[in-house]
Amino acid sequence: MSQIFHRSANTIARVSIFGAVFFIAALLGLFDEVNRSPWVTQARTAREQPIQFSHERHVAGNGIDCRYCHTSVEESSFAGIPPTKTCMNCHSQIFANSPFLEPVRESFRSGRSIEWTRVHDLPDFVYFNHSIHVHKGIGCTTCHGQVDRMPLMWQENSLQMEWCLDCHRNPERYVRPRAAVFRVDYAAPANQLELGRTLVAEYQIQKLTSCSTCHR
Repeated sequence: MSQIFHRSANTIARVSIFGAVFFIAALLGLFDEVNRSPWVTQARTAREQPIQFSHERHVAGNGIDCRYCHTSVEESSFAGIPPTKTCMNCHSQIFANSPFLEPVRESFRSGRSIEWTRVHDLPDFVYFNHSIHVHKGIGCTTCHGQVDRMPLMWQENSLQMEWCLDCHRNPERYVRPRAAVFRVDYAAPANQLELGRTLVAEYQIQKLTSCSTCHR
């Protein structure tokens, strides 16, 4: 019986199979890169707000401590959005008649909260507690970036699970003295790993990586 396919068909078949494997691998790699990209995570994308509040002006320019506005960050699971009264503590005197701040004054007069656009928005199935991280020596800028350099607020990091796990697996790389948690000018020292191991032991930091730690 004569051969139906030419001998070259075997070579073509092998090349096609290997080509398909490499194509699928490249496609999966591309998908992984896209999934980590700012296009998906929205990292480093400034958010439009009803009032273009500048952390750069208030933190770096005026020296306002994080806790003045985010009052619950040390005791609560959430940092808290400041009420309009907090803004008016200063702006009843400073730029009191600025048209730019009319939405703030209207909110104060009417009692209706300003509808801010949330910047750091974790999925509903993720449990995160600000107070625990603060008391364990994780600084504001470690997660939120240099807010004192942000004229408009953006999400500095991806907030994806691998980013969280990197810190949970290696807390000595990121922990700082509790007295420096709210310092935006803090820089990790040259002996960070040595200091970190000391603080991990002192603060009794556990390397919690089980699913139930965050998914409850």
